[in-house]
Amino acid sequence: MGNGHYRSDAKTSPEGDWAMGNTCEPFFKEAFATLAGEHLDNLVEFYQALLGRSPQSYVPGHYAEFALPGLKLALFKPNANQREEFIGTAASMSLCLEVKDLKDAIAMLRALGHPPPGNIIYASHGQEIYAYDPAGNRLIFHESSNPFG
Repeated sequence: MGNGHYRSDAKTSPEGDWAMGNTCEPFFKEAFATLAGEHLDNLVEFYQALLGRSPQSYVPGHYAEFALPGLKLALFKPNANQREEFIGTAASMSLCLEVKDLKDAIAMLRALGHPPPGNIIYASHGQEIYAYDPAGNRLIFHESSNPFG
């Protein structure tokens, strides 16, 4: 069936052996997050300062990719015929960054000109604050209350 949702060679279920609790090699090589922005170069500058590293791959005005521990973050400018699909207000998807010190993260966001609009949220798992990048993508900065990580 090859519709991209399941392996066409699966014999036990439409989802393949992995849906039946068996271990199989996944159908993907890696996963990473992508964020779209109309003004890509501004986004790249923001994330370069925020993450303290340069993109490992960068095509000015089109694409940038940052390698982070446990995540690859890609930034891109949508093609003209795709802008409506990608540009707009934050939806249910967020980029969450675990930080050592939330107050330091807030100070960094302020220095970058993108201070969090709200207050720190306290929860049983720690504390967090929401912020937004220059394109309006929601960021969650989280400091764990677990002293071991």
